[in-house]
Amino acid sequence: MSAPSYRGRFAPSPTGPLHIGSLIAAMASYLDARAHQGQWLVRMEDLDPPREVPGAAADILRSLEAFGFEWDGPVWFQGRRGEIYQAQIDRLLEAGFAFHCGCSRREILEAARPGIEGPVYPGTCRDGLAAGKAPRAVRLRVADQDVSFEDRLQGRISQNLARELGDFVIRRADGLFAYQLAVVIDDAEQGITDVVRGSDLLASTPRQCWLQAQLGLPRPRYMHIPVAVNTAGEKLSKQTHAPALDASQPLPALWRAAAFLELEPPRDLLAASVREFWDWARAHWRTEALAGQQKKPGPGPVDRIGGHQGLI
Repeated sequence: MSAPSYRGRFAPSPTGPLHIGSLIAAMASYLDARAHQGQWLVRMEDLDPPREVPGAAADILRSLEAFGFEWDGPVWFQGRRGEIYQAQIDRLLEAGFAFHCGCSRREILEAARPGIEGPVYPGTCRDGLAAGKAPRAVRLRVADQDVSFEDRLQGRISQNLARELGDFVIRRADGLFAYQLAVVIDDAEQGITDVVRGSDLLASTPRQCWLQAQLGLPRPRYMHIPVAVNTAGEKLSKQTHAPALDASQPLPALWRAAAFLELEPPRDLLAASVREFWDWARAHWRTEALAGQQKKPGPGPVDRIGGHQGLI
C-alpha cells in the first residue's frame, strides 16, 4: 500500500481542556487534510508533566469526538517516546551537531544580547564545559546563515538562527525533551507531509527545519494560520484563561471557528447537525480566503460571526 500524498496532524498539549483557539487550529488542519483526500492524525504533546492537568488528554480526545473529528490510526503520546528522542540526541552529540551546556539561566542572561525569544545564547559551552561545570542542557549547534522555508499562507520566511536565537536547547536542564526535538522526530516518523498550525509557532519553524537537516529528515509543507486573540490582544490559550468549550453543544463553537477561518455559512445551515456542518465545511474549505488576514507572525484577526466584528 503506497503512502498517502497528504498526511496532516493535530498535536494539543494536555495542559487543560479544549478551547476555541485550539478548535480553530484543529479545524484548519482537519479540513485541509480532508480537502486533499488525506489522512489526519492526533498526537498528544505530553512532554512537560509539571504543566499537565490530570485527565486533560482524555478530555481533549472526548471533546474532539464530540465535535465530530475523526482521526486515522492510534493517538501518539510523546511522553512514551523518551528512548527514541534520547537515541537521536546521542546521534547528534556523537556527530558534533549538539553539545552539553552547563550554563544557568542567570549566566546566559548576563552574557547574552536580546533575541527574538529572549537572550541569544552566547556560545559559552560550544567548545566544551568550563572547569568545574557539570552538564545541564543539551543544545543544537546553529550556523551563521539564513534558514528559509516557503509557508503556504505567509510566504517565504527566513531566519538567521545564530544572530536571532543562538544554539538552542533540545533537552532541558531538568531532563525533559524539548518540543523542537520531539515535533521534528515525530512528524518524520509519522510521515507527516503537511503541518497546519497557528502563526504563533511560525518563529519556531526555522529551528525545526535546521534540526530536520541535521538529522537527515524530510521537511513537510507548512501553513501557519492566524490565531484568535482575546480583548487584551493576547493569544487565546490555557495561559490566558481561555474558557473550555461545551462539548454537549458543539455546533455554536464549530460555526464560530468556521467563521474565524473565513467559512461563511448560509443562515439555514446554522441549526444543522454536526455531520452536516462537516460536510458543508469540507466542500467550502479554501485556504485562499485566509490569505488576506495575516502576513506575519503574531495575533490573528478578529472573529467574524453573523456580520458582527469583535475580538473572541
